[in-house]
Amino acid sequence: MLGSIPDLLRLVAVPVFGWAAYRDVKTRRVPNRTWTPLAALAVLLLLWDAYAVWTGPLAVGQRLFFVRVAISLGFVVPLSYAFWYIGGFGGADAKAFMLVAVLFPVYPVYYLPTVALPLQQTAIGVFSLTILSNTVLAGVAYPMAVALGNLARGRLSPAMVIGRPVSVEAVTEEYGRLLESPDGFDRRGLDLDALRMYLRWRGCTLDDIRSDPTRHRLPTSLPRAPNDPGDGSLATDGGEPATDEDASETRRAGDDEAFDDPWGAERFLSDIDHSAYGTSPDQLRDGLEVLTEQEEVWVSPGIPFLVPMFVGLVVSLTYGDVLFSLLQAVGLA
Repeated sequence: MLGSIPDLLRLVAVPVFGWAAYRDVKTRRVPNRTWTPLAALAVLLLLWDAYAVWTGPLAVGQRLFFVRVAISLGFVVPLSYAFWYIGGFGGADAKAFMLVAVLFPVYPVYYLPTVALPLQQTAIGVFSLTILSNTVLAGVAYPMAVALGNLARGRLSPAMVIGRPVSVEAVTEEYGRLLESPDGFDRRGLDLDALRMYLRWRGCTLDDIRSDPTRHRLPTSLPRAPNDPGDGSLATDGGEPATDEDASETRRAGDDEAFDDPWGAERFLSDIDHSAYGTSPDQLRDGLEVLTEQEEVWVSPGIPFLVPMFVGLVVSLTYGDVLFSLLQAVGLA
């Protein structure tokens, strides 16, 4: 494979994004240090290309290059920040797309023996927009695959497009959120990271709660000295069984708030010094009620955005812009 030195160096992004997508699936956590070397490389390569274009002979090529860079940096970067700000992106997702805007402002070119990649380019020529559109298409394909899989298995439910049924016993080993409340289907059910934080905080397992929900529903069952809740990652813990010492330090049944805070939900959320992923006391209570009453629940595993982003990057570097091809096929481009 042949190409300019900057374009060949940009291929380092492929294994980095692949590793980040894998880690995001396994832990839903991507360290900030993942992006730092690639960001430094992106800035260096952008300056390299800018110098080469600026000292080149073609004025038209100069204008096109800098217009495309301006669109990539001036549109994709603020868009990524805006999606993070409103909660549409996680922090790692936003950093990754900001990085893409700097690393791939214009189309790279890779020459194979019989063809040049990417195969399909767009008239505007902003490669980060191509990666963005391919990422969105890959993300849309995921719920379609989930729905078809549930349909093939006869799992018919309002949640079938975005979730799958999971045994309650396995819920603490899953990422995502419940799609159920005591009233039925609920897209804004309990976040499973928040559930793991709660269990670890109070020092018990979900099996403990299911074996005696009446006692655990009383805030008087909470330990006087709760544990560090962690961040809810599976790499942390889903809760440890309470010890005899923990049991001896539970709150007395005569406390005034004994029946004012079922499951100790408000105390948990006020006690931790960071948000449990936006979980409200009612969401936590509803989720615990569902998990103590049912044997199987619908869970939305979601899909870490870095996964379709990795797919979008690979498709962009090889085929090119899928959306542009589709629009051409129907005569709209």
